[in-house]
Amino acid sequence: MTAAQLVTPDSIREAAAGLEGVAVRTPLVAVPRLAEIAGVPVFLKLESQQPTGAFKLRGAWTALRRLAPAARARGVITYSSGNHGQALAFAAQRMGVRAVIVMPETAPAAKVNGVRRWNGEVVLAGRTSEDRLARAEALAAEQGLAIIPPFDHPDIIAGQATVGWEIVEQLADVEEVAAPVGGGGLAAGIAAALAAVKPGARLITVEPEGSAALAAAVRAGRIVRLERTASVADGLLPLAVGVLPFAHLRDRARPVTVSENAIVEATRWLYFEERLVVEPSGAVTTAAIRSRAYVPRGPAVLVVSGGNVDRAAIERLPAA
Repeated sequence: MTAAQLVTPDSIREAAAGLEGVAVRTPLVAVPRLAEIAGVPVFLKLESQQPTGAFKLRGAWTALRRLAPAARARGVITYSSGNHGQALAFAAQRMGVRAVIVMPETAPAAKVNGVRRWNGEVVLAGRTSEDRLARAEALAAEQGLAIIPPFDHPDIIAGQATVGWEIVEQLADVEEVAAPVGGGGLAAGIAAALAAVKPGARLITVEPEGSAALAAAVRAGRIVRLERTASVADGLLPLAVGVLPFAHLRDRARPVTVSENAIVEATRWLYFEERLVVEPSGAVTTAAIRSRAYVPRGPAVLVVSGGNVDRAAIERLPAA
């Protein structure tokens, strides 16, 4: 992957313009109790307030909008643990396009129902990202559908990069941004945005200990395929980080991992103490600060990537 193939500032600007009237400019909220722990100002970027409940809308809309009209007319398919699938179904419904979403057999009901709410056609396949990819590729070939991948595509990354673009516009003196990592599309986009408009800011990437594919890749200097992944953070379970995301992140990301107990504690804390409905995947950045796995050096923004979780599921999480 060469520098010329990385997502450019012009592509991010175009994505931002294309998202007007579709994605929400999500708020940046100061959290004094996290600031007390960190010793510096801490803000949450609430991507959980997007129309589909997660940041994924930005990339899905951008990729579908940029797809060739003839390909778009035949319909699209993706493989997703939930949030990207919901986002693509929403975008496809808005554009009058058929959308097939291949999801894991273990997908939470809230995410399956979310896809169906936007008229997405749900297909359940296996438990791993590789199972879903194989089924999606087979269906795409059979039915002439265009694949819109969840993270490993320049248009997806350009759309997710608008999160970072907004953060810098909202907090000019931001010094650190912490982002959850599954396949790496969100973090890669933020890396591209910070490189363009705030090159001195640090990017902290947060993964569950049981699914730390990016941390393993950064240590090895190459993409590493994990044998298995497991975490309550169901949106962060790819067996490997994407090729294009890793090209953006290998020299910029500062990986942090958090325990399952820390993720559960942070999810419950955000819900019961801050009155925020945040799925465990979106709570990992808060978990990093509350568990002190991450100690920011200056004003920090924690990306809350999604809130697609039933309140009852949060309430059932075990208290420490």
